[in-house]
Amino acid sequence: NEINDFVWKGMNLFYLYKDDVPELADDRFSGNTEYANYLNSFTSPFDLFESLIYDRETVDRFSWIVDDYLALEQQFQGNTITNGMEYALFAAPNSSTEGFGVIRLVLPDSPADNAGLKRGDIFYAIDDQRLTNNNLSTLLSQDAYTLNLGFYNTQNTTDTTDDSIDPLNEDIPVGKVQYTEDPIFNTQIINVGGENVGYLMYNGFTAGSENELNAIFGDFKSNNIQHLVLDLRYNPGGRVNVETFLASMITGQYTGELFQKLIYNSTLQSNNTDYNFTNKLDNGTSINSLGLDKLYVLTTGQSASASEGLINGLSPYIEIIQIGTNTTGKTQASRTIYDSPNFERSGANPNHTYAMQPLIANGVNKNDITVPGSGLTPSIGFEYEERPLNFGVLGDVDEPMLALALADIENSTSRASEIKSKSTKTFKLLMDSNDFNPLEGGMIID
Repeated sequence: NEINDFVWKGMNLFYLYKDDVPELADDRFSGNTEYANYLNSFTSPFDLFESLIYDRETVDRFSWIVDDYLALEQQFQGNTITNGMEYALFAAPNSSTEGFGVIRLVLPDSPADNAGLKRGDIFYAIDDQRLTNNNLSTLLSQDAYTLNLGFYNTQNTTDTTDDSIDPLNEDIPVGKVQYTEDPIFNTQIINVGGENVGYLMYNGFTAGSENELNAIFGDFKSNNIQHLVLDLRYNPGGRVNVETFLASMITGQYTGELFQKLIYNSTLQSNNTDYNFTNKLDNGTSINSLGLDKLYVLTTGQSASASEGLINGLSPYIEIIQIGTNTTGKTQASRTIYDSPNFERSGANPNHTYAMQPLIANGVNKNDITVPGSGLTPSIGFEYEERPLNFGVLGDVDEPMLALALADIENSTSRASEIKSKSTKTFKLLMDSNDFNPLEGGMIID
């Protein structure tokens, strides 16, 4: 009951959709006895929390509760238990039961990296058990396992009805370790037609990463970057203040103007917050800004929250060329709610480690436009879905999504058409590695 009391009171105060949930009304209970009986009717805090969520399937897909906030705090700092690879699992060709995995991202100096795994590697089995619709979660949830690598076999024919995923006879053991991810995955300076193009793959708006970002933008600035390709294709979000710093580095000509605002529930309207473009980090360091009026952004369905907020916040000011597929569709912000008198970390109840991460505010740009639930759509003519048989090397000029941006900078429509025509095979998605870590990302308010 002590924990259930914390859950109801925290949601009653902070929850963005409080007015849509009758159980959270301020006058819901006639007295303490009715309130106590209500709390008693739930066998766990998880059940109570879930009963208070508004339209879980379509509106609030992103609020959660945990019973170990220490682990949650580690995750927000970029510290997770991982083998260092992200992957997608697809239905195998010409099979109604079998699947296969394709690695899309390998983190540097992780177990997967040290084992020699790389983007584009295919695996057809785990511990010699062929992947099927029924065993994906079980096999890949283990702390350690052996990947059995495979290859896409066309049987040297153009007929796809005999295509299959076959063994490569290469087995790679990997285990999970405590790992701190650097969200800045790749940076390049590429010369295109005599002009310098900056490329930045940024995989999470992690607290503190603004300092490294600022150093990179200082390098971009000293190299007279005239175009920027920002790769957010696997960025699930993070801190709103870091998002604002990055927007200010990209621009610089809008200091003091409104970048984004957060709108709270009817009880907390006094908390509504403006985030303005700035020329300084929180530590007083001057921001290295590029003054760009055009930005190329690479997105997929894994681009979420603060990634979407960045695009939405910048779009009234500069031209955005979005390349890829629709983003996730989430710019509601959340914060961690603890069981303390003011719901903050200090003074948290020592009797348990439950904490909530409910949606508490809507992010909108200067024109009061939100990101739709269906996500932000690519710019017309720049639609591109990553092909698992043609991933390419991240940061390489021939990697398809980066190459599409470079082709537009070169004004080469023939190059763009060539890129889009390669390896058009698509497969039914069965599962994604992000499904094992649903609490990652978001749009987080300190």
